[in-house]
Amino acid sequence: MSLQDKVAIVTGSGAGLGLAYAQELAAQGAAVVVNDVDQAHADAAVAAIESAGGRAVAVVAPVGSTETAEQLVEAAVSSFGRLDILVTNAGILRDRSLLKMSDDDFDAVINVHLKGTFTCVRAAYKHFKTEGVAGRIVCIGSPTGQRGNFGQTNYAAAKAGIVGMVRTWALEMRRAGVSVNAVIPVAATAMTKTVPYFQKAVEADEQGEPMPDFFRKGLGFGTAQDAAGVVAFLSSDAVEGITGQVIGAGGDRLQIWSHPEPVVQEFHDGGWDYTTLQTQGREILQANLQSVGESMPELPAELQPTS
Repeated sequence: MSLQDKVAIVTGSGAGLGLAYAQELAAQGAAVVVNDVDQAHADAAVAAIESAGGRAVAVVAPVGSTETAEQLVEAAVSSFGRLDILVTNAGILRDRSLLKMSDDDFDAVINVHLKGTFTCVRAAYKHFKTEGVAGRIVCIGSPTGQRGNFGQTNYAAAKAGIVGMVRTWALEMRRAGVSVNAVIPVAATAMTKTVPYFQKAVEADEQGEPMPDFFRKGLGFGTAQDAAGVVAFLSSDAVEGITGQVIGAGGDRLQIWSHPEPVVQEFHDGGWDYTTLQTQGREILQANLQSVGESMPELPAELQPTS
């Protein structure tokens, strides 16, 4: 089930998680179209893949527009003769609490994450259908899109929307034999390096040492490479018939996120009018409040940040 002779596009793959995905796909035999907005990062990613014996080309362009999406597909076909895999990873952050978030903050994140996923998937799927390719699409989500996070209205909306699109596309692409799934990675990135809670995990990683089990097993938090294997697996022929799934990857943990389902159902003759809801409805809701955000366990003493 190697990816030999397959061709993949990975958006936002000049560094971080995207680079790890691109390198893992190349290690499994795929040729890769690297995408980034930074020429130096894109060139370095291509050089790293080629130095390891892989094949890669770079497309330097911001995702979001139809033009960039079509350029990526064209680069795959013109450089390597085909397209089999799309990984939509590109993203930006513009974190602000609600009253401080500008229209530009919101629009920029939605354009890259949500619209960029839409345009790239549409372009790739058009190619798959035209050429009769049973392609593989992997869209990158986030725990924030699943549970919410303070200061990330734009990011949460985009990542939740990506999962909604994946479930819809799984229905639309099934007859064409195309699998589309979402991955929810939890890994050390440039962003998590700034969070004191993860200091000891990041320090261990940077020193080439294994992260403590508290992070790898307890939190499912690991390196970018830990999530890359799941992305490569979902890009392979082994996932035929597995589609519309949301899969968490991080550290030593693998998760399958459920599709939203009601946790409580109550019935009232004649329907739930305002007066009934003031009494019975309120009691039902209060007894079944669902959590929001991520709840992190207290760090053990030996893993407390030192500065």
